[in-house]
Amino acid sequence: MTDSPQHRIFAMLDVDGDGAITHAEYLARVERVAAAAGRDADDPVVAASRVAHDAVFQDMDADHDGRVTFEEYRTWVGHDAFERFCRRALGSLFDIADLDADGRLDRAEFTRLRTAAGNGESGVEEAFDALDADRDGLVDRDSYLSGIRDFVTTGTSPMAAAYGAGRTGLPAAT
Repeated sequence: MTDSPQHRIFAMLDVDGDGAITHAEYLARVERVAAAAGRDADDPVVAASRVAHDAVFQDMDADHDGRVTFEEYRTWVGHDAFERFCRRALGSLFDIADLDADGRLDRAEFTRLRTAAGNGESGVEEAFDALDADRDGLVDRDSYLSGIRDFVTTGTSPMAAAYGAGRTGLPAAT
């Protein structure tokens, strides 16, 4: 695999590394984020996130075999898919982590979200700092989602640091 944003995200979602994202792997992100935030499985915010993630998976799985290959993902991913499905699903993960429902995450909440979602801890500090444009110690929901959208669709974004890439994009070797 190359080092494109799509490859990085696919590898993160393909938890067992077998070359396909299963429904269980994809929806497990919701459960991991909920557990990290201390939310119960029956919390309405968690339930809404499951529904949003299921819709994403169903749309990605072009041949409806219960597995999303990289080719299916690569064909699916982009600006339109982000706006139709991912904004809602990724926003729902943000909402799970946003325990006071103020539309903003502090550094600890942001770190828990990113780590539980499967990004690991490398680059999280840099991503937070880049998204906290007004330096108030908080990242708002719109900045978070815009950062992910820009990384997924163009490879450049403050969120790139959370995926192990440089602040403005991927390493020059890509």
